[in-house]
Amino acid sequence: MRRDVMMGLAGGVALIGLGVVLWPAAATEAPGQILRWQDPQVVAEGAELYDRFCASCHGAELEGQPNWRERNAAGRLPAPPHDVTGHTWHHADALLIDITTRGTAAVVGRGYESDMPGFGDVMTEDQIIAVLSFIKSTWPAEVIAAHDQMNAMSALE
Repeated sequence: MRRDVMMGLAGGVALIGLGVVLWPAAATEAPGQILRWQDPQVVAEGAELYDRFCASCHGAELEGQPNWRERNAAGRLPAPPHDVTGHTWHHADALLIDITTRGTAAVVGRGYESDMPGFGDVMTEDQIIAVLSFIKSTWPAEVIAAHDQMNAMSALE
């Protein structure tokens, strides 16, 4: 697991370097950034909502389900972690909001099956943003920086 974290962080550092070359002002302007991970009220609301709607699958400590990279008997992937060991931070804010709102299968399409439902009928967009803001608030600074660069690059698309 430690190797996975280090490889993920190395990838994040590479993204930061690429982002600096492609978008030098990204760190100050934060294009593409929607999450409000620095707002204590939003994060507190997100923590409560995460406990209510997400922790049963993704874990109280954002640790995900065991063997989350291996398909289960139903052929579906278990819930991934949302901490630094997972891949949540590899996706821009807009995509994370879309997945949480519509569910993984709806976003991926082409018959993809997932146990991740959409929460758009259960939570408002602001509540979904609060949950994702809470998740981001738990990441180390270098992962947050890499995620911010991911947002900046997605804003260019």
